[in-house]
Amino acid sequence: MVDATAPGCDRMTVFHCDAWVAALDGTADRAVLAAHRELMPHALHRNPTVGGAELVYVPVPVPRGQGHAEIADRHDVALRAALGGEPIDAPVVHAHVGLPSGWAAIRNARPDAKIFVTEHASFLDKVLETPRGREMYDEVLHRCTGFLAVGEGVRRPLVEAFPHHADRIGSISNPIAFDQPRATPVTALRRWLFVGALSELKGVPLLLEAFARCRADEPELTLTLVGEGALQASLTARAAELGVADAVTFTGAIPPDEALRLMREHDVLVHPSRQETFGVAVIEAVAAGLPVLVTRCGGPERTLAGVEDAAGVMIDVTDDPETIVAGYRALRSRLASGLDSSLARKVLADRYGYAAVARTHHRLWFPDEAAPSA
Repeated sequence: MVDATAPGCDRMTVFHCDAWVAALDGTADRAVLAAHRELMPHALHRNPTVGGAELVYVPVPVPRGQGHAEIADRHDVALRAALGGEPIDAPVVHAHVGLPSGWAAIRNARPDAKIFVTEHASFLDKVLETPRGREMYDEVLHRCTGFLAVGEGVRRPLVEAFPHHADRIGSISNPIAFDQPRATPVTALRRWLFVGALSELKGVPLLLEAFARCRADEPELTLTLVGEGALQASLTARAAELGVADAVTFTGAIPPDEALRLMREHDVLVHPSRQETFGVAVIEAVAAGLPVLVTRCGGPERTLAGVEDAAGVMIDVTDDPETIVAGYRALRSRLASGLDSSLARKVLADRYGYAAVARTHHRLWFPDEAAPSA
């Protein structure tokens, strides 16, 4: 988002508040907070980042086991310390997710600042499950100038939870770069790729089972799993049990640019998630010229609307790996003549490309500017 929108602004600063979680009792926590306040003025640096923006990294000490409301309070305190008690020096402040960042924004912005929030979290139910969390989120919605949900799967539960704010909860997409497609088109679906958390929610255990069944018929198949998560050890053991350990690669967490490079080097993105609010990896794969095999899990059926068949194959969310197997075989049969990667890329670039998303943000941030530049 910064890479897309910063070039249209005179100045942009990103405060990246990053939770440092540790097991702390009350005494240790107080000591850590005191040290944090003392060290903060010496630790803050403005570093160049994408789009010509500046990045300020702000560590946020958080005792393990805190709820979303308490974590939001910690972000507020840490940001205030980073700012030296002064408000954020900007007429427009945009926060990424309502809690904790939106809360920190409304508590530290200038009284005259316009505050915008983009929400994409798939764990909103956890954020809103406590009275304090709902109260804080309600205050964020009340204070902000504009609130944008990434996908209807995020917007709908917020409208249901806060019907009195329904008219201010809009929608927007994540910006995706479409400037680096693969050098040559895909001609065979040998190299499978998954990008995301190694979790049940992302459907990774089912993916591994389906891959093993397909590889029994096609020994040249490989699977690369990009990401980390609690299931990595069990998935590694299961790959050995299935006899496919030599064909499965776990990369762990890697930088975004590296993940995009792998998309250009593989043949198909398999994304069997059980729930998505948007599904960034799916659009990134299409942008890279990669066919996709993806579940109808909330986000992708909306983001790919109108180009589902051009981009790949969509399957239902089930508990049966055979659903993935059947989807793969259908995609393989359509690869030669049933896909249109160029059409899918063009349509999705018009929806989610940097220029499209930047125009939307700039119109919201600077409605009185003839040409957004402030």
